[in-house]
Amino acid sequence: MDQYILILTLIGIAIFSMVWMPKISEFTGVSYSIFFVFLGFLLYLLIPDYLPNPLPQKNESITLHLTELIVIISIMGTGIKIDRPFSVKAWASPLKLIAVTMILCIITATLLGYYYLGLGLASATLLGAVLAPTDPVLASDVQVGPPNEEGRSETKFALTSEAGINDGVAFPFTWLAICIGFSLSGKEVSFLEWFTYDLLYRIFSGLIVGYIIGKSIGYLIFKIAAKYKILKTRDGLLAIAATLVVYGLTELIHGYGFIAVFVCAITLRHYEKGNHYHDELHSFTDQIERSLLCILLIIFGGSLAMGVLEKLTWEMVLFSLSFLLIVRPLFGWLALSNSKIDLREKLAIGFFGIRGMGSVFYLAFAFSKFNFEYQDELWAIVIFTILVSIIIHGFTANPVMKKIADLDFKNSKQHV
Repeated sequence: MDQYILILTLIGIAIFSMVWMPKISEFTGVSYSIFFVFLGFLLYLLIPDYLPNPLPQKNESITLHLTELIVIISIMGTGIKIDRPFSVKAWASPLKLIAVTMILCIITATLLGYYYLGLGLASATLLGAVLAPTDPVLASDVQVGPPNEEGRSETKFALTSEAGINDGVAFPFTWLAICIGFSLSGKEVSFLEWFTYDLLYRIFSGLIVGYIIGKSIGYLIFKIAAKYKILKTRDGLLAIAATLVVYGLTELIHGYGFIAVFVCAITLRHYEKGNHYHDELHSFTDQIERSLLCILLIIFGGSLAMGVLEKLTWEMVLFSLSFLLIVRPLFGWLALSNSKIDLREKLAIGFFGIRGMGSVFYLAFAFSKFNFEYQDELWAIVIFTILVSIIIHGFTANPVMKKIADLDFKNSKQHV
């Protein structure tokens, strides 16, 4: 059997099935992520010799760049579909989740990793950094819909915007783990440089470049193109081009490209906000993202079949379950405790801290920069945490979001 042709065929079948998966998920109430993970697990059990090695530690470069690509495309799609203009007051929920929940999750996971799991300080810090951010890729079931969609769910807005922001804001803490690793290995490291360069400069560079490019693209397609018809376009492809341009330019000046992509998307989204071209941009990014996602989920399922969890212990299992079911929900509720959001929505926002491809990217990135201890153990913990998140959140997201939508509808009727 020709391996290349088989892989092409399987990719085609996977993407073909993805066309109907959102509707199937809506009907069954189960996230399509579960179906593709199971498919990958089954394929690698049946015909492992005809498929590429799915273990991330055996293909770190491919893992790094594939997850990087899907995350930046997902961040662009996330930003484009957020209708709410930015202000500190309007975005209070996600900003609190970043400032309070994410930071406390990093600290707690680091302490548990160091004292409970027995990891080294650098590896424990890395564990906290990679697990703290929520994921824009696997969280479509709990996010807002397309641009200009009717209805306003604070729960979906908070989870969508949080996922868009924190994949970039968590990056300095991955670098902190790398710095700690070099420091403990005897190399001279300046933590002041980490603070001024990796934390401040790179974040602000991402903010500035993202805003400038977002404004520039908006001006080009909504102002210049309106004046000179030859430049008029309605291709959704522009969203992918913008993603790659803003990400690449920001990374070239050593800023955080994730932040720049999200800021660019938000800025572009609110340029001629009511224009239906935003729907085209969102639709195209969504299709590309789902095409990549089904492939990555099959590989993810394959890694489970091929032994990525070999190093997993009961202590690690308890850590992952505690992180998803206690730590994140608790700190999510704490961050929003003073807000006027309904208690049920606060609990939902805290609970649906979905982990996914962003965590895989951060781990692969860190391993490409420094030879951390306990690499197989870290892969096992992170992959297991993502698996549990896919299963628990995959079965609960649709029914919970439906109940919250019903609650929002009742509240809106009462205020009419």
